[in-house]
Amino acid sequence: MSANDRASARCWADVNLAALERNVRLIRASLPARMSYIAVVKADAYGHGLPQIAGRLMHAGVDIFGVANLAEAVALRETGADWPVLLLSPLLPSEDRRAAEHGFAATVSSTEEVVRLDTAGATAGRLVTVHLKIDTGMGRLGVWHEDAPALWEKIARAPHLRAAGVLTHFASPDDDPAFTAEQRGRFLAALERCPGLNPAALLVHADNSAGLETIAEGGPFNAVRVGLLQFGVLPRAGSLLATVRAEPVLSFRARVGLVKKLPADASVSYGRTHTLRRDSTVAVLTAGYGDGVPRAASNRASVLVRGQRCPVLGRVTMDQTIVDVTDAPGVTVNDEAVLIGRQAGAEISLSEFSQWAGTIPWETLCAITKRVPRFYHGGLGL
Repeated sequence: MSANDRASARCWADVNLAALERNVRLIRASLPARMSYIAVVKADAYGHGLPQIAGRLMHAGVDIFGVANLAEAVALRETGADWPVLLLSPLLPSEDRRAAEHGFAATVSSTEEVVRLDTAGATAGRLVTVHLKIDTGMGRLGVWHEDAPALWEKIARAPHLRAAGVLTHFASPDDDPAFTAEQRGRFLAALERCPGLNPAALLVHADNSAGLETIAEGGPFNAVRVGLLQFGVLPRAGSLLATVRAEPVLSFRARVGLVKKLPADASVSYGRTHTLRRDSTVAVLTAGYGDGVPRAASNRASVLVRGQRCPVLGRVTMDQTIVDVTDAPGVTVNDEAVLIGRQAGAEISLSEFSQWAGTIPWETLCAITKRVPRFYHGGLGL
């Protein structure tokens, strides 16, 4: 989309591709040289836009793309990304053959999946690449760690499967290092019990953006799955990964659609959840929960207008959000309001905005809807 499109947008997200590439290179530099970089781009690259993000990640030199499902993997291929793709969620039976034909790697957690994918490989006339997932305490995907050796043997005996990796997923890597260490120990013990498993011949991965903080030096780990961090968002404040100095890639902005004065004691928005304590100037922003401004941010969040923090008044509505601009003199229609990002030396971070909404940065990014156009800058050579 052009600069003219941006100038006429009611609300929009700016995506800095140059910052994305710098982040990837900084993350790579912080890791052992032997580590493969699995770039997780599920959910439309965390709401940033898959085609543009995938193209820049290929230029930055990632090794593998991680996606949630078959539809995302196919969409990735359609961008021209001829990179290895790992499906991180289970395949449905109706998807097995197509996944095999495309050559995507599947994550397997059960005997049923091994049998199905072996059959799909036979039908497609090719080996199906698989990664064995081991449940070490997440309680979601994966074979329970005590049962992993038996499932590994089934994979090894399946004539149309090629084992390429083994992985686990940490439940609380950002706030429970003791349990993360326990999970890591369970995973390593399971690998040792799997007959014939040679870690050197596989991708062995457990760590995501948050897990990198406790990544084990040495041992069999030779790949990492990086999602949120590559987009410039720390999994938690104070993380040792702050040393990476990753830059935010996305900002979220809207226009002022109306400026008006209201008297003290006037109520604001649905449900009359806010009553003005003074004569006030309010601005109506052209974005609401239909665009990704969460209703939970009502009466809690602030936005930047003319570099000033302006509190949200009353309930966020589907198409508009009302803010108090009394202390930001001179605000006019068409002024830019920043929900997430920087303006005139001030900043509202994704993490701060998410805290106001009572959620996490992952959900905030994914909640910015398709109604919000994305504008990309920082092209190659910039």
